[in-house]
Amino acid sequence: MTQTICISNQKGGVGKTTTAVNLSAALAVSGKKTLLVDCDPQANATTATGIDKPSLARSLYHGLIRESEPHELIISTQVKNLKILPANVDLIGFEVEMMASQGREEVLKKLLAGVKDPYDYVIIDCPPSLSLLTLNALTAADSVIIPLQSEFFALEGLGQLLATIKRIKLSLNPGLKIKGILLTMYDRRTNLARQVVEDAENHFKEMIFKTKIPRNVKLGEAPSFGMPVIVYDPASKGSKSYLDLAKELLQR
Repeated sequence: MTQTICISNQKGGVGKTTTAVNLSAALAVSGKKTLLVDCDPQANATTATGIDKPSLARSLYHGLIRESEPHELIISTQVKNLKILPANVDLIGFEVEMMASQGREEVLKKLLAGVKDPYDYVIIDCPPSLSLLTLNALTAADSVIIPLQSEFFALEGLGQLLATIKRIKLSLNPGLKIKGILLTMYDRRTNLARQVVEDAENHFKEMIFKTKIPRNVKLGEAPSFGMPVIVYDPASKGSKSYLDLAKELLQR
């Protein structure tokens, strides 16, 4: 049965897209058929898998407005078992065009219903905001992973996201669960990072993934080459951390 997981945090720069891309790739190399859905108009996940955004004639946007069938939009990537439903700047138009439409929060859910069956995992990358696209992603998902930056103010704003998830559970998606909170950009050498980890574990206990994503140069470099880090540098700490996360996710 397909698991649909949304990677979400309304705060930018927390490693959300990095997690969506590299977790998807790690699941794929673990033998799981995986579909990455780029639900962010910035389309960084699309770029990070080696796809030239300007050359896309059609993208997720055209599926959401029913101009294209979703299976026509899915593209293979250089990673075996990993495919992507790409995005580009056109996706900005979805928010404007659908704002007054009835059932606007469930458009993505209906679109994915027709294509997700062949996959073990569908991973959705969200915009860094609590927008209509994010509501669509949370409504379409079975669970959510929340990347949490290991820095000052990291816990600030998390309450807003948790409140939004609670409202979505009550009104749009009763089965939505929090799969876990993932600590990113972790530098064990600093007291601050260790303090954030301690605070997060005290507040959220078993919700915190044991795997922590370190600060790693290779994680930052890989997207500019259009590759997940496990393709760009399989031996790097960043690559190993996402393989560990995939293993932990499969065990949960």
